[in-house]
Amino acid sequence: MKFEETPLKGCYVIRTTPFVDQRGVFARFYCERELAQVVGDRRIVNVNFSRTVRKGSIRGMHFQRFPDSEMKFIRCIKGKIFDVAVDLRKESPTYLHWHGVELSAKNMNMLAIPEGFAHGFQALEDNVEIMYLVTAFYSPTREGGLNHADPQIGVQWPLPITDVSEKDHHYQCLRDEPIAL
Repeated sequence: MKFEETPLKGCYVIRTTPFVDQRGVFARFYCERELAQVVGDRRIVNVNFSRTVRKGSIRGMHFQRFPDSEMKFIRCIKGKIFDVAVDLRKESPTYLHWHGVELSAKNMNMLAIPEGFAHGFQALEDNVEIMYLVTAFYSPTREGGLNHADPQIGVQWPLPITDVSEKDHHYQCLRDEPIAL
């Protein structure tokens, strides 16, 4: 695995190095030893799966508030997505900055997003599937979200938006409701 820090401190693109031969492909998706430099003393407590049916759909921008903040490791296992992290750490020099990266079953890359970030993605194909590992148990009372079209954040989604859940659509913009982590 190769680690590339994004412009957002603590957020990494993790490049997988597959082994390819006449039979096909082998790749290690998770290795505690190799990921220790990013995971630290955290532990993975959930492995989640998501399928998004329609190209252009957006899921997110979600986060968990302290003390249930979570680190996420996102990998696209079918199709391709545009995955986005937004820095919500008020003390960070990149506060309210975002970074997006294409994740696909073909490139086998993973995005590691630390606590204090919002996360979302857009399906770049129909029927995309992602798997993500998280370091905290889900807490409905600590869940929060940003509006995917918030002009203060200014995420540049690569495709026209075709679908957003009712819940995600109703997240407020920062000018209307400041974020409290």
